[in-house]
Amino acid sequence: MAAWMLVAQLATIALVLAVLYRPLGDYLAAVYQSPRHLAVERGFYRVIGVRADAEQSQPAYVRSVLAFSLVGILAVYALQRVQQVLPYSLGLPPTSEHLAFNTAISFVTNTNWQSYSPDVTLGYAVQLTGLAVQNFLSAAVGLAVAIALFRGFAYRNSGTIGNFWVDLTRGTLRVLLPFSALVAIVLVAGGVIQNFAGFQDVTTITGATQTLPGGPVASQEAIKILGTNGGGFFNANSAHPFENPTPWTSMVQIILMLAIPFALPRTFGRIVGDNRQGYAVAAVMGILYVVSVSLMTWAESVGAGTAPQLAGGAMEGKETRFGIVGSTIFGTTSTITSTGAVNSMHDSYTSLGGGMALVNMMLGEVAPGGVGAGMYGLLVVAVIAVFIAGLMVGRTPEYLGKKIGAREIKLASLYILTTPTLVLVGTALSFAIPGVREDVESTSIWNPGIHGFSEVLYAFTSAANNNGSAFAGLTANTPWLNTALGVAMLLGRFLPIVFVLALAGSLAAQDALPSTSGTLPTHRPQFVGLLIGTIVIVSALTYFPVLALGPLAEGLN
Repeated sequence: MAAWMLVAQLATIALVLAVLYRPLGDYLAAVYQSPRHLAVERGFYRVIGVRADAEQSQPAYVRSVLAFSLVGILAVYALQRVQQVLPYSLGLPPTSEHLAFNTAISFVTNTNWQSYSPDVTLGYAVQLTGLAVQNFLSAAVGLAVAIALFRGFAYRNSGTIGNFWVDLTRGTLRVLLPFSALVAIVLVAGGVIQNFAGFQDVTTITGATQTLPGGPVASQEAIKILGTNGGGFFNANSAHPFENPTPWTSMVQIILMLAIPFALPRTFGRIVGDNRQGYAVAAVMGILYVVSVSLMTWAESVGAGTAPQLAGGAMEGKETRFGIVGSTIFGTTSTITSTGAVNSMHDSYTSLGGGMALVNMMLGEVAPGGVGAGMYGLLVVAVIAVFIAGLMVGRTPEYLGKKIGAREIKLASLYILTTPTLVLVGTALSFAIPGVREDVESTSIWNPGIHGFSEVLYAFTSAANNNGSAFAGLTANTPWLNTALGVAMLLGRFLPIVFVLALAGSLAAQDALPSTSGTLPTHRPQFVGLLIGTIVIVSALTYFPVLALGPLAEGLN
């Protein structure tokens, strides 16, 4: 039964994404390649003093990304610290310094990790003017960086890679805002709430009194999903009936998480002038996604024990309205797109099912990854793959007519080493520093032993990969974890962006090499297999030892 449900739901998702692939991908390409500026855009450029038709060099583009993001962090931090004087604060006090630090970085880096219960910690003013705004802007930054890398492959002998302020503005005004408005209407029609009602006392069917929060949920839910952000308005996130009421709204949210990331390969093909390259990249994404969903569903469907067998699978922590398949497809999509939203509790998954959520993030979230971030991550791995192929045949590697030399491979290597370093060092320090270890074990970990280790590993994996989901048995609202995870999110977002933009600048400065009989075709099944193998092997060699200490050991036990 689970197998047929899985096939049916995957077929529905594949059909919708196939229909969206060409028009959405072409629209994104047109947005970023159009020479025309909208009137509202020209007004914004005048206000900030930007020459819209002047492109930036790679260093200038990097400085713009970092400066803009720093301002965002400071603004979200300040809003939380003065929350009590803002309108619609609901009487809530300001957050602590370390929580405000963590949350500000979390939303600016598109991570949306939440060390707190949102509905009883942040009022509507902070939710709307701080968190929801950054949901749009952080996703637009990811798109801008991906487009800059596309230009790196497409440009010839160029000292520029685009204009960050133009890319940011277009991504926000022409893509994310209009699509989110439409999605919000659909979600409201599906039962997602949208109001400013505050806390309401209601009488339940048993006669008891319960306090329920309201809020402008649908508007934030739309961009949370479409922008692969993931931060919930409520503590239960997309398992809450006010955020995700029915199985069909859950399916809509799954498709929305995948829509832009799966359309970007088409955009890439259009910008570099070869749509076959987009099909090859999309094939890699699709194969890895289907394999991941299948393995997680299998792990949750055959969970050992009397209760799972009677329930038809490991139903602990899952909503009955979604079931096993609806939960595992959502969980896979969330962890493989850097969204981090959940419609079930990953901490309640079987050890191997929870391990698959970890592996999805450890792969670099490239199948298809977050908005923009997944695509530029996959292209960096493609650079590694063609380098390996070049070593095999003794030929200087090329990708899309660009020579992959020492500089390019160093930048790609730094990119793929950044996140594992943050994950492994952060996890190790949490148990290696005596005072920190005592705090983690006595305050944060509620499940001692192997699973407690897995919870800490999951937290740093989620933070460094800018995912935001969690094994919810971990109490992360402590000075150490708020600070350490904040640093992991910050470095995990912006160090890779610096390396990607440096790679884009290096590629844009080159001329195109002519294709010869010895050039590796990068649009055929052979390259698709090589790219998948590179992704899996690099991740396996990096993370297998630590996985063996956590979810694998727990599963074998």
